Amino acid sequence: MAEFTLDLNEDQKQVRDWLNGFAKDVMRPAAAEWDEREETPWPVIQEAAKLGIYSLDFYAQQFFDPTGLGIPMAMEELFWGDAGIALSIVGTGLAAVGVLANGTEEQIGTWIPQMYGDADDVKVAAFCSSEPDAGSDVASMRTRAVYDEAKDEWVLNGTKTWATNGGIANVHVVVAVVDAELGSRGHASFIVPPGTPGLSQGQKFKKHGIRASHTAEVVLENVRVPGHCLLGGREKLDERLARARERARSGGERSETGEGRGRVKNAAMATFEASRPAVGAMAVGTARAAYEEALEYAMTREQFGRPIIDNQGVAFQLADMRTQIDAARLLVWRASWMATTKKPFTSAEGSMSKLFASETAKKVTAQAVQILGGNGFTREYPVERMHRDAAIYTIFEGTSEIQRLVIARTLSGMPIR
Repeated sequence: MAEFTLDLNEDQKQVRDWLNGFAKDVMRPAAAEWDEREETPWPVIQEAAKLGIYSLDFYAQQFFDPTGLGIPMAMEELFWGDAGIALSIVGTGLAAVGVLANGTEEQIGTWIPQMYGDADDVKVAAFCSSEPDAGSDVASMRTRAVYDEAKDEWVLNGTKTWATNGGIANVHVVVAVVDAELGSRGHASFIVPPGTPGLSQGQKFKKHGIRASHTAEVVLENVRVPGHCLLGGREKLDERLARARERARSGGERSETGEGRGRVKNAAMATFEASRPAVGAMAVGTARAAYEEALEYAMTREQFGRPIIDNQGVAFQLADMRTQIDAARLLVWRASWMATTKKPFTSAEGSMSKLFASETAKKVTAQAVQILGGNGFTREYPVERMHRDAAIYTIFEGTSEIQRLVIARTLSGMPIR
C-alpha cells in the first residue's frame, strides 16, 4: 500500500510538466475561439490523441498510479489550460469510469477502447444518467430497461439530459430502471453500441460556461441492446436486486441519493463516487489559473503610482485565494489516495473534496474578476471565461447541496432530507 505523500515523484513531475506544456501551448491559444464557437474542439482532441494524452493507455496509467495522484494531477493541469476544452478531452472518462465501476473484465476490454478510437480516428463516449425530472433525485428516474428473454435483449426507452458528448458519442453508457419498486437501487447501466437504432440526439444546450464541451439530450426509443451489454452481467444484477428487495422487506432505509451507511450502491452512484475527487481536481485547476492571472495583473497594474498589490485589500484577497486553492488540493489528493488504497470514505471524504474544491473555484474566479476590475468583465481577459466555467463545478456530478447531504448522512448515519 502506497504511503500518503505530498511529493510527486520524478515520473509524475514529468507527466505534469508535459501536460502543462500542452495546456499552455495548445489549449490556451484555442480557448477563446472554441468558447465563442460553442462546438466540440475536434482539432485539439486530435492533437491530444496524437500526443497520447487522449488515449486509454494514458488514463489507465494515471488511474492505476499506486499513489492515487495521477488522475488529480492530470485533471488539474488540463483544466488549468481551459475547462471547456479539457472537458471535451476528458469527458469520455466518465463513461469509461462507468464501465470500470460496474462492468466485467470482458466488457472493460471490449468497450473502453471503442470509446477513444485512435489518433487517426478519434471517438468520444457519453455517460447518460440525469433526466429532465431526475437530476439529484436519481430515484425519480423514468428511463426503463425491459428484458426480452426470447431475444436476449434489453429494450431501453426514455430521455436523458445534460449528457456530455450525448448524441455525438461512439459509445453511450445509459443508466436505466430495471425495478421501479426499489427506487435508486433498482437501476442498472447498459452499453449502447455505435449505430444502435432508436438512439438520437435531442436538444443541444447553449451553456453559460464550458461551452467548448458538447452537452445534449439523448433520446432512447425502443433501443435494443444485446444481453451482454448489461454492465456486470445478469447474474450480478439479479443478486444485487435480491439483496435490495430483502433490505426493503426488512425495513431498511431507502435513500433517494443512493448514499449513506450500509447502502446498496446503484449504478449511477458507483460512477459518481469514483469520479468526485477528479471533479475536485478540475475545479482546483480552474481556480489556480484564475489566481495566477489575478496575481500577475495585480503585480503589473498600477494605480495612484504603484502596483495594486501594494494595497492590502488586493493582497489579502490573493493570500486567501492561494490558501483556499492549496486546501482544496489537499482534500482532493487525500480522497484520491484513499480511493486508490481502498480506504473507505467513512466521512464522505470524496464528497468533501468535490464540495470544497468546487466552492473554492467559484469564489476564487469571482475574486479574480474583481481584482481585474473592468478588464475582468471583458472577454479580452481569460478570467471572465474562467468565472463562467467555474459555475459548473457546484452543479454537475452532484450539486453542492447533494454533497452536503451525503456528508451529513455519512457522519450521522441518519436519513437526513
